[in-house]
Amino acid sequence: MSLDSLTLHHLIGELSPQLVDARVDRIHQPEKDEIHLHLRPKISGGERFSGPIRLLLNAGSTSARLHTTQEVKPNPTTPPMFCMLLRKYLEGARLLDIRQDGLDRVVILVFQNYNERGDRQEYLLNLEIMGKHSNLILINPQTGTVLDGIRRYSHALSRHREILPGRPYIPPPAQQKNLPADETTWAETLLAHETSLDLPITGALLKALTGMSPELARELTARAGLTPDATLNQCGQIDLSRLYQAYAELLLNRDTGALDPTLYYPSPHLSLSHTPTAFAFTGYTQFADLHAQRVPTLNEAVRLFYESRALSNKKEAARGSLRRVIQDANAHTGKKISIYQDAINKAAQTLPTQKIGELLMANIYRIPPQATEITVEDYTQATPPPPTSNDPSPLPSASCPLITIPLDPQLSPVDNAQLYYRRYNKAKAALEKTKPLLEAVQTEYAYLQSLLVNIDLAQTPQELTEIHTELIEQNYIAKTSNHTKAPGHTKASGHTKVSGQANVSSQAKTNRTKKQKAKSPAAEPPSRPHQYLSSAGRTIIVGRNNTQNDRMTWREARPHDLWLHVKNIPGSHIIVPLEEDQEFPDDTTLLEAAALAIHFSQAAQSSHVPVDYTHVAQIKKPKGAKPGMVVYDQNWTLYLTPDPSVVSTLLASENTSQY
Repeated sequence: MSLDSLTLHHLIGELSPQLVDARVDRIHQPEKDEIHLHLRPKISGGERFSGPIRLLLNAGSTSARLHTTQEVKPNPTTPPMFCMLLRKYLEGARLLDIRQDGLDRVVILVFQNYNERGDRQEYLLNLEIMGKHSNLILINPQTGTVLDGIRRYSHALSRHREILPGRPYIPPPAQQKNLPADETTWAETLLAHETSLDLPITGALLKALTGMSPELARELTARAGLTPDATLNQCGQIDLSRLYQAYAELLLNRDTGALDPTLYYPSPHLSLSHTPTAFAFTGYTQFADLHAQRVPTLNEAVRLFYESRALSNKKEAARGSLRRVIQDANAHTGKKISIYQDAINKAAQTLPTQKIGELLMANIYRIPPQATEITVEDYTQATPPPPTSNDPSPLPSASCPLITIPLDPQLSPVDNAQLYYRRYNKAKAALEKTKPLLEAVQTEYAYLQSLLVNIDLAQTPQELTEIHTELIEQNYIAKTSNHTKAPGHTKASGHTKVSGQANVSSQAKTNRTKKQKAKSPAAEPPSRPHQYLSSAGRTIIVGRNNTQNDRMTWREARPHDLWLHVKNIPGSHIIVPLEEDQEFPDDTTLLEAAALAIHFSQAAQSSHVPVDYTHVAQIKKPKGAKPGMVVYDQNWTLYLTPDPSVVSTLLASENTSQY
């Protein structure tokens, strides 16, 4: 969803009283298409507005907007050229006005500052919100020329205009649309072209009317009680009249209607993983099926929508990056498993050579010189004779199958037997060495599978950061290191020199290093496991990554607490706190904890899933085991197919106050 012109109109009306007459203290450009203006508000009636205010101006192709923000983003070490230009012309300037040209998506910020000669001069900063053509342009209104744009482009990219320093500023091309002021003119405008009659109503509104966006067109249609795919030639006079009333209410009377800023979510269960689907300056009928959350101001609605979406995009980018690391490691591990398994299968096929060697030694006297093969009885496969009770004749001997053994004619019979013994010993040694390697790589593969589950379950950037740190500690991601020279030493002509100037410089470096260390922020506290409430009111604690799992199982859980995990499948550790005199929780809590264990595992979409549960005292961690890996001997197992409605209710009970 983009910031349409009508929402922009209301947003400017809301921001103007706070920002007009404010002075520009600082200017930063934390991202390629984003500028932050630090404004100090004016003093009115002896009282200062809440401030200072950080005004965000974004010219990104998918998130062009303006609003105030409290988010502090890291700035690049060297300011970009456009940021330096804005500092030259606008730092210390006074913001005279914020206006919108009609209902175009162009916001004009008028500043007044002193030029090089010390004279007062106005400058325009135009934010053009036009999708992939969005831009932020600094203009000299006295000469009508462009000082610079956050995006530069020439006629090679735009036949209409160039955005380059010194070029004349040409506004975006005007759209041939109208804003009719009465119903008759409105109907004539809407029905002006015969081709419009076959268009859906939303398409006809977008084509004919100024200030229209897809969301606004759908809203007019919804308020008129029409379906979005209905065409104009299917509408009667009453339908068109209702459509005009919705148009007049939102557009013609835009300055008289009361604002009701609203965010819309796909689910009423607001959690850390949910981002708003849409926002509006008032309640929108088309979003009736979504969960509405009212916010105090439209600026707050715009800020929350875009910051939530940016955070979600950042999380998904981090999630995708981590997933690629695991997938690459999985591919490498899978190849090793295949190699080890092939080696074991090959060695297992060679093990019978011991028997062949023994058969050759038992028949060594029968092997002629330079024989290429010999057929002997395989006494290891002897079949006992059938029992006889009354026959006085001698007992028949056991029957043995015949086996033909290939021989090397260049070797003696004994050497042929020794050759088969060596093959056996080699296969036996290969098995003894390869089986532990296969077990280790299979354990690693299971660990990587658990990491994939952790990545999918992570909801906050901090949880993803902990997974990233874990991958560094487990050597799946290279650890960056900073190499610094010893203070006080400079190298010249192959010799090490120590000079007074170098000592002064090194002392300054040392002081700066100490100062930086003193200013460095404290380590971020670890993320917390997620907590839910069962139907019986009991707390159920769920770890979302190996760091949380290890911390809550080994440090925070008590020996008598109940521990749950899906059997032999990667997933979360679950803890149900118990009193010391309790052995188990109530049946409802146990089943709901098992349902959460299944939901937060690789078996989330399966049925009849086995879930092990035992007390924390029974859990052990093998020496050298990977994070999150545990073993236990005494446990109970229940088989469960989670009820989606029960899981949904449990997820809605999450305690988010700790995050």
